[in-house]
Amino acid sequence: MTTTVLDGIRVGYVPYSPTLDEPGDRRRFGFYAERRGVPFEIARPDEDYDVVVLCATADIGTWRRRPPGRPKLVYDLIDSYLALPRFDPTSLLRGAAKFAARQTQSLVLDYRKAIEDMCRRADAVVCSTEEQRAQILALCDEVHVILDAHTELGGGHKTDFAIGDTVHLVWEGLPYTLTGFGGIAEALRELASERPVALHLVTDLSFAKYARRFGHVSTETMARRILPSTYVYQWNHHLLPRIVTGCDVAVIPLDLSDPLARGKPENKLLIFWRLGLPTITSATPAYRRTMQGCGLDLTCTTAQDWIATLRRVIVDEDLRQSASRLGRNYVDAHHSVDGLLARWDHVFESVLQ
Repeated sequence: MTTTVLDGIRVGYVPYSPTLDEPGDRRRFGFYAERRGVPFEIARPDEDYDVVVLCATADIGTWRRRPPGRPKLVYDLIDSYLALPRFDPTSLLRGAAKFAARQTQSLVLDYRKAIEDMCRRADAVVCSTEEQRAQILALCDEVHVILDAHTELGGGHKTDFAIGDTVHLVWEGLPYTLTGFGGIAEALRELASERPVALHLVTDLSFAKYARRFGHVSTETMARRILPSTYVYQWNHHLLPRIVTGCDVAVIPLDLSDPLARGKPENKLLIFWRLGLPTITSATPAYRRTMQGCGLDLTCTTAQDWIATLRRVIVDEDLRQSASRLGRNYVDAHHSVDGLLARWDHVFESVLQ
């Protein structure tokens, strides 16, 4: 067991789920704690801790009021909420939605300000992109960029790059981010008019559209609007590698006009690369930066970019095999488990030493 600065102190964690089975619990602080052997409690605001780690959905209206010094607070803010315009309608309603869904104990009318206040109170903030870090540094001196751990997906990878009569595309993620397909649906239909195309979505079969609690939607019904030959699978870490490695190309479309989508980190791309799949993405800052670091040019800005890039990748088996190799090498070189654990070590060293 590795010795850390957390040895012998009381650690609290505010998780995404009390059962700790959400991806954010398994892949972020929960992963670190399990690998480093750090015991922790599910944190309560009325208890006394040395350190508390707050996930992105924590009740920050309560925790931001804790006086400075004790506990030390580490705020894991993984989404680019601060990139949204201050008077964005969704942002303005976020506090009321969280209160209605009982995610917060009190009504927070200005949720953006609450996030800013939480960053000011935090002893360290963990985020997921360099763009986020630049914004948060105005509020907190200790800001660390850390991506997710994906070791739960195993060590297998794609080995056969031949494409049969049907082109099999794959996507994985939370179903409410399927809106990104709106910008490429026409390109997919154009491609499907040239040769058979199947789209495989590994996600949740249904979801709550508002505050993850209200307005339940069938993912399959939503997916059929993208492409008729679309297949939806319930996400689990055993099934995902089998489906991904059985497909030909992964796609990650995002709405580049949406600051929250444009600010997404490269986690999803790294999942596909870890599994050896050539991947085409929207041209977000994180995806462009990661593709350039890998030596690939597979990002798209327009629907025309998407159809041209899809055609190029589909007809070139050598390109698919090269993209797979480069992606896996990049993950091995830049996103090792040891490197990820060291980044979390540095977070806690920064607030406790």
